[in-house]
This record gives sequence, C-alpha cells and structure tokens, in this order.
Amino acid sequence: MGEVTGIARRERPRAPMQLLNQSEITVASGLTGDFRGAVRGRQVTVLTQEGWNAACADLGDDLPWITRRANLLVRGVDLTGRVGARLKVGDAVLVITDECDPCSVMEKARKGLRKALIPAWRAGATCRVARAGLVRIGDTAELQDL
Repeated sequence: MGEVTGIARRERPRAPMQLLNQSEITVASGLTGDFRGAVRGRQVTVLTQEGWNAACADLGDDLPWITRRANLLVRGVDLTGRVGARLKVGDAVLVITDECDPCSVMEKARKGLRKALIPAWRAGATCRVARAGLVRIGDTAELQDL
C-alpha cells in the first residue's frame, strides 16, 4: 500500500502549480480547480515518487515534483503498464487510462527532463475519476485491479 505525498493544481494552461494539503476530486471536473479536470481520459494525472526520483537521478538534479505539473504524487505504488486498474487515493477512486507522455514543457523546465521521464512510466499516468472523494496528503494510495 502506498501514500499520497503531494497534491497540486493549475487554474489555467501554463499557470504556476499550486500546492495543496487536500482537495476534492469529482467525476465532473477531476481535481477541484484544475483546468484539465473536464478532459475525460485525463482528469487527474498521477506521478510516482520513485519514477520522479529516477528521472532526477538521471539528470543529476533534485527538482521539485511540481516541475512535472502532475496533480498527485504518490509513493509505494507502481503504475507501470496498469491501464484499466483502479487507484484508490483517499476517498476517491481513479481509473488509469494511459501513460502520461512527457511533453516539450518538460524540456523547457530543465534540459534533458523530457528524455529522463520516458522510461518505465516515469512521467506518471493519466486517469479518469470513477468515484468522487476527498484526498489529503498522507492518505493511502492503493491499486485495485478491475
């Protein structure tokens, strides 16, 4: 069983990430206040601490996780190849829809970051919301197969 170690949102494209201690996740709009929440297969993005640490180690740099611009940071959960699996985070349940492909914004944030995020789902996963609920830092994060 894993743990939620970070929560963040951005209100519009290219806006700075806002760190949160907790947030509602809804079926209609994903993480409350995040502009991508209405995008059906990509309502919430989840990054693993292990994947982020590996990417930073490849770069020889210790970047803040919000550089990746994901909504949730979890540790102790392997998302690799788990399309269709359910991820329970706090009271909410997410369904993993795909691997999150790192984009050119990563390269603008740090030269080499995009390439460092490519192996083994290091950039995280995209998810749709299956069940709404509150998520807080310190909540459990648990994979549940369909």
